[in-house]
Amino acid sequence: MLKPHPTVLRRLVEEYEALLPTGGTAPASGPGDPRLGDLAYTLCVSTGTRDVEDALRTAHRWLAAAAPEPVPAPRPGPEPLVPSPAPRGWDTAAAAGAPAHA
Repeated sequence: MLKPHPTVLRRLVEEYEALLPTGGTAPASGPGDPRLGDLAYTLCVSTGTRDVEDALRTAHRWLAAAAPEPVPAPRPGPEPLVPSPAPRGWDTAAAAGAPAHA
């Protein structure tokens, strides 16, 4: 089964829990915020469950187990795709192995 990215899953859980009525439990079926129903459905599909309470438990378990992604350190020097101020500039023919035009 595919798992949603932790950032996406965290956003779904936070948004769902923010829309819950006071008490923090899922409302019984009935009129309410339609976004709450959409989020409940998306959480169930994302976690492979059929009940929103199970989906929330699963989502919280997955989020607790997810390691934070390391932020890569910036590389020293100029980016390789940024042209450097060289007299020749970009010479794509030379990079492809063709003779350079003078």
